[in-house]
Formats: sequence, structure tokens, C-alpha cells
Amino acid sequence: MVEVKTIEKPDERRDFPGGHIEALHLTGLDFAVGTFEPGWRWRESVRPIVGTDLCEVHHSGIVVQGRMRLRWADGAEAEVGPGDVYVVPPGHDAWVIGDEQVVVYDVGGQMAETYAKSSDAGA
Repeated sequence: MVEVKTIEKPDERRDFPGGHIEALHLTGLDFAVGTFEPGWRWRESVRPIVGTDLCEVHHSGIVVQGRMRLRWADGAEAEVGPGDVYVVPPGHDAWVIGDEQVVVYDVGGQMAETYAKSSDAGA
């Protein structure tokens, strides 16, 4: 059976300072559209919600718009931008670079399921 949903009508939306996640839940796929405004930074926006030092969500997807920088606890850094397909392991901080909104399509599932939920629900 084919299951189709549109990103224009997400199943849920989670707002946090400087951004939001819109999630679609399908059989076998949890999909998220993440939108992050200029000036957004994970440790200032989402850390107070989830209660962890770093983002513990595994991300897989593609950057649609804007640029984002990531830093792990060991000091390693990476930058992603439009058209970049990414796999980002847990244990990172992230922030928007420049004055353009960042939009990502995340297909890893964990972002749609747990991102920006309170500490008892995940990171």
C-alpha cells in the first residue's frame, strides 16, 4: 500500500527559540523539516529543553537552504550548506552561519521522533 503525505501538512510541529521542526510520520519513515533562523545556536535554543550538554540526536538528510556549522566535544568541526547530504553523529553543537535561514530535510528518523522534546523524551 502506498502512503503519501505532504510537508505542507506535517503531523506535528515543535517550536523552539529561533526555529522549529515539522515532522511527518509514515510507516517505516519518520521525516523532519528543520528550520533555523539566523543567530540560532543549539546550545542556546534546544539545550535548555532537552537537558543534555550536546545534541544527542543522530541526523541524516540534506541541506536545502543556508549554512550551518557543527562542533563535537573533541573539537572536530564541519560545515554544511545547500545540496550537502549529511550524516551527523550524536554529541555535537550546531549554529547557523550568516544571515540566511537554514532549512534541512532529515530522514534519519530520530530528529522527527525526539528532537527538541523535554529531557525525558530524548534530545
